[in-house]
Amino acid sequence: MKIKITGIGSYIPEKKVSNTDFSEHVFLNEDGTAFGYPNEVVINKFKGITGIEHRRYAEDQYTSSDLAFFASQKAIENAGIDPETIDYIIFAHNFGDVKSGTTQSDMIPSLATRVKNKLQIKNPKCVAYDILFGCPGWIEGVLQANAFIKSGMAKRCLVIGAETLSRVVDAHDRDSMIYSDGAGASIIEASDDETGMLAYESATYANDEANYLFFGKSYNPDLDPDIRYIKMYGRKIYEFALSQVPAAMKSCLDKSGLGIDDVKKILIHQANEKMDEAIIQRFYKLYDRPVPKDIMPMSIHELGNSSVATVPTLFDLLIRGEIENQSIQKGDVLIFASVGAGMNINAFVYRY
Repeated sequence: MKIKITGIGSYIPEKKVSNTDFSEHVFLNEDGTAFGYPNEVVINKFKGITGIEHRRYAEDQYTSSDLAFFASQKAIENAGIDPETIDYIIFAHNFGDVKSGTTQSDMIPSLATRVKNKLQIKNPKCVAYDILFGCPGWIEGVLQANAFIKSGMAKRCLVIGAETLSRVVDAHDRDSMIYSDGAGASIIEASDDETGMLAYESATYANDEANYLFFGKSYNPDLDPDIRYIKMYGRKIYEFALSQVPAAMKSCLDKSGLGIDDVKKILIHQANEKMDEAIIQRFYKLYDRPVPKDIMPMSIHELGNSSVATVPTLFDLLIRGEIENQSIQKGDVLIFASVGAGMNINAFVYRY
């Protein structure tokens, strides 16, 4: 038995924030000192490394569970199912519902429960719970759905990834320009044909790597040090990703029984364009192959890094033909892969 994605949907907020919108920000070094060059230089360097030109922020009246509800509605409609037949709602996020203008996280009740409530699902046997797995959360949710369905515990799952990272960033940290908001949702069911998940890989590195992403105080020493924001050691994450992600992808592909030439697209977490390109180059080098043209669809230029929402949103955009010069056909083999806080890595090989 295999599982497949029978419905997909995403919610991309309408509020568009350009790099130039950061021109008046007061960016500081970690020790609180000012940069020795203007913001124009900061922004140009940022774009050159990450590829990000724009990102989306959630409308003030919405939280992560709202975005997830919108994406879930689309996934349910796309699958053509009765939501009362969903056995599990698995909601991947990192910071819960954070209302606009605040920094406090709200996770009671769980965000999955909130989505179930918004969908008006009456069936008490539809079990709703959250997972915290960093940016790879949606993929991990799909792997959990795979386990539930193969074990006979479920026939149909709703797996969601949603986040509003714009509400947990330090405005004085230039890394704040990376993050964005959004939601992606998917219906997962058993596959009765040749399509679906063929193999998977998942791992947590929790020694020195555990704190590469963390909650820390603002770089502005005048602000309350007890208010925390998302922080990261970017160089360490970059080096970790390059050393570990290609190997995990290779292990996953080898377990599928397919070859590197069978792969049509790689949907990788949209964190940093240069990092993603380097990961793909190292992956193909493991097979002594050149990187094929257009193998890696990208959404980061316009949507930024929306954490758990990036991969399902990317898949939704790809299927709907909304990524320039990118398309997939029935039977194509895809690799989904992600890396993020934990440090966690996961991937799965999928026949569309």
